[in-house]
Amino acid sequence: MISDYSLTEGLYLYPTPAGAYYAVSSLETDKPRQFLRKLLLQPKTHALSIENLQHLMNQNDEEKCLELLHHCQKLRWVQGLNEPLEYPSGALEDILPGLLSKISENGKILLAERQGFYLATHGFPHEVAEELSALSAEIATVHDRRSGLLVNNMGLMSQAWSIVDVFGNSEVGFWPLFISNNRFVIAIYGIPHFNQAEFVSLVWALSIRYATKES
Repeated sequence: MISDYSLTEGLYLYPTPAGAYYAVSSLETDKPRQFLRKLLLQPKTHALSIENLQHLMNQNDEEKCLELLHHCQKLRWVQGLNEPLEYPSGALEDILPGLLSKISENGKILLAERQGFYLATHGFPHEVAEELSALSAEIATVHDRRSGLLVNNMGLMSQAWSIVDVFGNSEVGFWPLFISNNRFVIAIYGIPHFNQAEFVSLVWALSIRYATKES
């Protein structure tokens, strides 16, 4: 019931790293993803209020807004900040390498676009970055061709791929990010650290730059 919920005053809505990953890890659309994606389209964090929830959720029913917020909070997809935050402005070529470097254990990481060209890299030589970016596009093509088997027959919902060692540990992993009609891939050598604040900033910057162009 609506009486079971109350909003904490003075907070500003912001996705957690897990929420940002959920928002862009699939083309599938559900109400939590729609809400999280809308959050990532705002140039500045919104204050936590019923009016802002109604706008961000495209929902007039207050109880349903609070239920959805509670659902996202339980799954740790949203958080409340004490101060407002503005999206990472500036040219992507300037800000992306610094953000990427924080979400890889050893700093070897790149961001590629659908055609297999990298937008930014950190820790990889140019030639290696080029080859990994091309590989990421080829993997995406294979995944699309075999998605019926992977999703429908085997129930594997993740679209991430990995090259593993003899123990099954990832040596190089490829994680797609779906932002509007754009598909990006993060390629990481070693262990990813998607639980960092910089990952949210990365997704936020890409969302503002690319998704809003088509809105």
